[in-house]
Amino acid sequence: MNRKSILVLLGFFSLFILNAGDVFAQCAMCSLNAENSVANGSTLGKGLNDGIMFLLGLPYLIALVVGVLWYKKFRKKSVKKVSPFGEQTL
Repeated sequence: MNRKSILVLLGFFSLFILNAGDVFAQCAMCSLNAENSVANGSTLGKGLNDGIMFLLGLPYLIALVVGVLWYKKFRKKSVKKVSPFGEQTL
């Protein structure tokens, strides 16, 4: 992949992330407890939802960091070595 296609993919990925709406990722039992706590005036449900979303996103963040480090380490470098003394024949 060239640099332009990587930037385009990164741009689309960023747009998807920035346009994401509220997501309620809770199991049935957690959802019931969160609804009951919100009905009683507590903000425990929002904190529970935020914690679940954090746990959901963490593996993707780790994979992204490993991918970037791997890319930087193993990409081909087209460096032409030039002698400061010019061409020499043996």
